[in-house]
Amino acid sequence: MPADAPGDLHWLDHDAGPVVRPYAMTQGRVAPQGGEFDLVAFVVAVVPDGVSMPGLQPEHHAIVAAAWEPISVVELASTLDLSIGVVRVLLGDLRSAGLISLYEPPAAAQPHDVDVLKAVVNGLRAL
Repeated sequence: MPADAPGDLHWLDHDAGPVVRPYAMTQGRVAPQGGEFDLVAFVVAVVPDGVSMPGLQPEHHAIVAAAWEPISVVELASTLDLSIGVVRVLLGDLRSAGLISLYEPPAAAQPHDVDVLKAVVNGLRAL
């Protein structure tokens, strides 16, 4: 459809596809429900896509479909071409609904050893 055609949809960018602002997908929320999680945490769907999940957005369904096999949060954002902030909020929704499980690697759950970090910085400075 030419750009000047009557009834042109202004929300459609022909190069990028449908344009929906992130705050519209997250309904203005910027933090996931149920607390934060690490970006390298693995997401696994608990229910298969296609099961009736009323009230969920298409992005929620896409996450469930993509997470049928374990996938990290950052890989999920890349696969779905969504910002990491949007994915985190949507994952919080799905986790609260019991539709996904999140598994954080042990190293991500433990605080970093400050002495090791200082030794690394000192070693880099010595180079």
